[in-house]
Amino acid sequence: MAKKLETDFEDADESPGLMLWRVTNAWQASIRAALRPFDLTHVQFVLLAALTWLDAETPITQRGLAEYARTDAMMTSQVIRTLESKGFVERRPHPTDARARSLAVTPVGAALAGRANRAVESSDREFFAALGDRQAAFVAMLGALDRR
Repeated sequence: MAKKLETDFEDADESPGLMLWRVTNAWQASIRAALRPFDLTHVQFVLLAALTWLDAETPITQRGLAEYARTDAMMTSQVIRTLESKGFVERRPHPTDARARSLAVTPVGAALAGRANRAVESSDREFFAALGDRQAAFVAMLGALDRR
């Protein structure tokens, strides 16, 4: 006879972790579809958009970008190399640290980031529309989880 899974829940749909997993997978699928025309993966988009956002403020290193985007440093390095090979990002001497290189978005990369961001925002509006007027509360709850 099959063993029943040990759980605190009567039904799988009561598990916040499982529900988050399901919703995350569905959301990621919608983002992949939105980014397909731009030939960007989700992580490429996140790093390019973050770098575009930060580029106007101060020079940023690869490590600083990884910390800001909360991505793994090794993966960030690989993704930046890919974005660099596509002509979207370039490395420059850091203005205050001779040992470091700063990252900069190229004009082509900035234009692409803007177009891709509009597509992602449109996808998000469509995906989260099911929340109706509860969207702000949902974002607040996500923020509480993010700050824990």
